[in-house]
Amino acid sequence: MASEGESNSHRDSLLLHDRWTTFRRPMGSQITSTISTVWDFTTKSGGIWHILFMIQTAEAASAIKHVFVIAMENTAAKEIYGNLKRAPYINKSIIPLYAHGTNFNDPLPKEDSEPHYIWMEAGTNAFPDHTFQSDDRPSASNSTASKDHLVAQIEHSGTTTWMTYQEDINAKTGLCPIVSSFPYAAKHNPFVFFQDVSGNPPSKDSEYCTKRTKPYSAFAADLVANKMANYVFITPNLCHDMHGDPNCPEGHRVTAGDTWLSSELPRIIDWATKNAGVIFIVWDEGSSTTETKIPFLAIGPGVKVKHASSVKYDHGSLVRSIEEIFNLPILPAVSNNNNLADMFKPGFFP
Repeated sequence: MASEGESNSHRDSLLLHDRWTTFRRPMGSQITSTISTVWDFTTKSGGIWHILFMIQTAEAASAIKHVFVIAMENTAAKEIYGNLKRAPYINKSIIPLYAHGTNFNDPLPKEDSEPHYIWMEAGTNAFPDHTFQSDDRPSASNSTASKDHLVAQIEHSGTTTWMTYQEDINAKTGLCPIVSSFPYAAKHNPFVFFQDVSGNPPSKDSEYCTKRTKPYSAFAADLVANKMANYVFITPNLCHDMHGDPNCPEGHRVTAGDTWLSSELPRIIDWATKNAGVIFIVWDEGSSTTETKIPFLAIGPGVKVKHASSVKYDHGSLVRSIEEIFNLPILPAVSNNNNLADMFKPGFFP
């Protein structure tokens, strides 16, 4: 006959099995390791409640561990969606497998690029000390001391990391690239306009900025080495982001961007699939002040397949969603924005 201790241990084992069956979800590796650790503790203390508590804690954690944002340029939704001639890769290889937004709106249709990038980082372009309304380079008068922005929150969390990869930065732009030098454009790098990143006044040699900024040429090796931060922001150069420039190679700007994505995205998708990641491809604005609907793509293992989300979004929705994914405070500027939950399968957001 089994002793009372053996009976309790058997009972707890059955309960653990039942709870694992009940709570199991996709990307459950975190839950598995949590249960294993707590079960060792629980068998010694003789109680099941520790397991229940820890399982619920694990369930509250985000299914997403890495977020990649790729910023594209100056293209209306109608110029991408269904445009097999100009954007064959997006239409044939991305939209059929993942989610896209049909109601993603430009919050600043009459403003230049730069304020849109600030909005991607802070959910607004207006701060107590400065409102961004130009494409001017970072300077003492064209920067903000505000700490109400995403990477400041990430840094303050102490548990989440961030890195930006900027294509074609060099000695001329600075390792903290506050200077534009074709084909790099500082106006497409939101971080250098925040003084807690780039300094006051913004400096090419800001130590903190240089530690959080890498040339995109380093990205592939970092990916292979699994040296990815939790939050990664990628800015392609002017010839690859659909912006275009007279100095770019001949060809349509949208096709050039689509081709670049076809070359770069597959390895990022593969890494994100293996490492609980998601990729958001966002455009700053449409091709004119009247084109307020812009494309937005969500790519990853937890994203709905071939889903067209009609929920109203803008760049603030991106900020809010990343905050929710990493369990950060919600900035007041984005408190009324919809998150991107509609683009994800149940249990995969945040």
